[in-house]
Amino acid sequence: MGKGGGCVPSKKRLAAAAAAADGEPDAAPIPVEDQALEAEREAAPGATRLRIFIVFYSMYGHVESLAKRMKKGVDGVDGVEGVLYRVPETLSSEVLEKMKAPPKDEAVPVIGAAELVEADAVLFGFPTRYGCMAAQMKAFFDATGQLWREQRLAGKPAGFFVSTGTQGGGQETTAWTAITQLAHHGMLFVPIGYTFGAGMFKLDEVRGGSPYGAGVFAGDGSREATDVELALAEHQGKYMAAVVKRLALA
Repeated sequence: MGKGGGCVPSKKRLAAAAAAADGEPDAAPIPVEDQALEAEREAAPGATRLRIFIVFYSMYGHVESLAKRMKKGVDGVDGVEGVLYRVPETLSSEVLEKMKAPPKDEAVPVIGAAELVEADAVLFGFPTRYGCMAAQMKAFFDATGQLWREQRLAGKPAGFFVSTGTQGGGQETTAWTAITQLAHHGMLFVPIGYTFGAGMFKLDEVRGGSPYGAGVFAGDGSREATDVELALAEHQGKYMAAVVKRLALA
């Protein structure tokens, strides 16, 4: 970005980030309260729990590891619950076996497109395919035509988290190109910006994720999500939960 780009934090944020880097654990997030989200406000008596669907596709488990950690962040906000779902697989079992894909976790149910209307917000996770979402997730979005026609998802907050093979493989582009899906549904894109604090600025280790959302580098498939990548995913879950809670209390 140029000197006037939005990627340059304010002096106040830089100071906070530097302080966190010097005297606090790596990747310490800027408190959600600083974003005026009031995450700890109590829900009105008798209010139902808000539900954030964490809908993902994961072939080798990298995106799934972020999804499960993201649920922890969502569940950490009072009155909000994270619900894990995976989208339908489009490849045959024979092809998956040849690709050496591990078995799916049967504890995570497969979601149908019509079920999205039950969510108060949705976090979509997927690996990249040439800078765009994987075909399995695209097929799921393609199945939401009736919801689009009736604008049943309009106004719902949504976010993204991704997996890429390399550092130039699409940590930002994969999320950016997916925003068109939300726009046509009238959904509200909620990026995390630089609210993760010092962890967004450290350059001493390889880290997935961007202002668009959490991310992981899969490499050749053998690399696992690092503690920082998982912490960013947890932060995104908490951040989205705080946003959804504030909207519900408005």
